[in-house]
Amino acid sequence: MIKVSAKTKRYLVPIISVIAGFLIGAIIMLIWSYNPITAYSSMFASALGNMNGLGETIREATPLIFTAVGFAIASKAGFFNIGLPGQAQAGWLTSVWIVLANPTLPKYILLPLAILAGALAGAIVAGIAGFLRAYFGTNEVITTIMLNYIVLYLCQYLMQQVMPESLRNGADTTKDIPANGSLHLDWLSHLFGDSRINAGIFLGIGVILIYWFLMKKTTVGFEIKAVGLNPFASRYAGISAKKNIILSMLLSGGFAGIGGVVQGLGTYQNYFTQTSSINIGWDGLSVALLGNSTAIGILIASLLFSILKIGGLGMQTVAGVPYEIVSIVIAAIIFFIAIKYVFDLLFAVKKTASYKHPLKKGTEIGPNNGVDGPNIKLQKEGPVL
Repeated sequence: MIKVSAKTKRYLVPIISVIAGFLIGAIIMLIWSYNPITAYSSMFASALGNMNGLGETIREATPLIFTAVGFAIASKAGFFNIGLPGQAQAGWLTSVWIVLANPTLPKYILLPLAILAGALAGAIVAGIAGFLRAYFGTNEVITTIMLNYIVLYLCQYLMQQVMPESLRNGADTTKDIPANGSLHLDWLSHLFGDSRINAGIFLGIGVILIYWFLMKKTTVGFEIKAVGLNPFASRYAGISAKKNIILSMLLSGGFAGIGGVVQGLGTYQNYFTQTSSINIGWDGLSVALLGNSTAIGILIASLLFSILKIGGLGMQTVAGVPYEIVSIVIAAIIFFIAIKYVFDLLFAVKKTASYKHPLKKGTEIGPNNGVDGPNIKLQKEGPVL
């Protein structure tokens, strides 16, 4: 057992998990006669070796920032929000619909309106689970799982049966959004080799700063964390547990919804029918776990996952290694993050030095106030009758 500080242990756990995940992937490659050095080299070269790959890596990381922040806020409040895919999908469809329905609005009105609408859609979906938990004690894991399916098929119904045909190319795809509702920036795309990088990355950096400030510097963040640590003590201290449960879920769903907005208005420029829950929700959950729900941790973890996703395509084409290996590496990383018991066996947190009073035994430190008995007084030589 290695003794380390609590802060050092928080850093060591994700680092060791990532290394272990890559080692598991390498072992599997060796078993199937693939060269792991060539595979990983091609992965990083594809993701970071040119401007186009770098742009796509940043683009892939952008929605993960939002969904990871969404999960982290709920986690701070003591909830396991796994409804991120549904919340992001709701934000995606809503934002695209708003833009397509109002093509003549100026960009400075239409784009913020679409982003806010997408955030609101995600917040409403998460808020349902928060309300049920706050007032009925319903397990949020069950409700958010069910809401993922409800949103998945509700979005399909709304697009195919409710959305006007003038906004669709067919039964499964909407028309492309106009430029005044898009997050695409020509200069940014050209700078990164005509990749699909978009203004969503600036929103993502802003959200990271907002999340840090919210959790570290505001009363709202303090109350959310207090409810997460001990709802009974928080209630005794005058903090409304119900209010903070609902608020944390609304914020969580709102940020996840913006993750979907970035997909619709930035990456794809439209909405198309989803056959299963969208990946940015599940990946965002993994990013938050790997980043220990800290602002800088989420940023780094989202970039790492993006490197794996984008670089995995290059690994497949250049080294001939199946893309599924990437999924195995990601799963292994999360597996090692989850086995907290093993890390508790490997690393023991150093005990802080016990506090020693600066005064020597017997030194007068003040009036006794009857603590040691009615007739005992504290003097320099110690208590006497």
